[in-house]
Amino acid sequence: MAKIVILGAGMMGSAFTVPLSDNGHAVHLVGTHLDTDIIEEVHETHFHPRLRTYLPQSVQPYTHDRLGEALVGADLVVLGVNSLGVEWAARTLGPLLDPAVPVVMLTKGLAGDGARLHILPEVLRRGLPERYQDRVQLMAIGGPSIAGELAARRHTCIVLTGYDASLLERIAAMLRTPYYHVWISTDVIGVEVSVAMKNLYALAVGLVGGLLEKEGVADSGAVMYNLAAALFAQGLTEIHYMVKRMGGQERSIYTLPGAGDLYVTSQGGRNSRMGRYLGLGIPYSRAKAEYMPDDTIEGAELARAIGPTVEAMIARGELDGTRLPLLRTMVSIVCHDGPPEIPWDSFFKAD
Repeated sequence: MAKIVILGAGMMGSAFTVPLSDNGHAVHLVGTHLDTDIIEEVHETHFHPRLRTYLPQSVQPYTHDRLGEALVGADLVVLGVNSLGVEWAARTLGPLLDPAVPVVMLTKGLAGDGARLHILPEVLRRGLPERYQDRVQLMAIGGPSIAGELAARRHTCIVLTGYDASLLERIAAMLRTPYYHVWISTDVIGVEVSVAMKNLYALAVGLVGGLLEKEGVADSGAVMYNLAAALFAQGLTEIHYMVKRMGGQERSIYTLPGAGDLYVTSQGGRNSRMGRYLGLGIPYSRAKAEYMPDDTIEGAELARAIGPTVEAMIARGELDGTRLPLLRTMVSIVCHDGPPEIPWDSFFKAD
């Protein structure tokens, strides 16, 4: 049995308590400064209001100001904040984290600084105290994992990625259950780029819901699966380009982190809901403010985080813009309230 601390009491961080508790680990769930209401509810009833399910009775909830107390004797730290919270998490964990304790990131995303793109484990590492940045073992989880299904103990298949294969095997053994299936990979770049970019392309697939509403179902009952499939395929094509361009491996693109995660994220959730509004022709700024003001739309946040850097890299010839037409379209839609016009003639360019 290990002591595992999860920072972030949102959907995925909280769902992750279920397989850990089923394995007999002592799980401490620490909310961020935005999770106070959730932590209070879990403390009183063990019911998670967003997951709409009861967490295991053994899970011990903590408010963020008690993080230091929760970390005492920890064997593993799991980061469950959203992509906007990684720098906050680094600042919060930094003074308290024992560098000998491994960290597993559930958070998905990329960051851009105008010059290059960064995977989030790099962002977290840079935010930790300099004296031990190089000592902390960082790992990440990628793959098709809907929080509600995991909390309901549905079969879920994921990849645990990091640079130390022996450590990955040890941590994977701590996580596996009869329903939570874990493979390991040392392709950190490939996994992280795939699982981040799938959010943006799931947002693109979500456009179809709004486009269908505008045009209407055909008298024959025909909908727009053809269109959704083409957007899915172009998204996967662009993920392939970016993974290879950043130094990742092809296997991650066409297995769980890329194809698998893009498929499940395209089935519903916040990216799909926002995509519907955009497909209806509602500008992103208005759709966000009026319909989803309190939701983090990971696909849109990715567009905002990397859009300017991608365009700068294209201008410098470091990326081939003709290989990323759907990415550029989604950046235009999200960052500039552009229209949902799909650049069909730019799709599926050969190498």
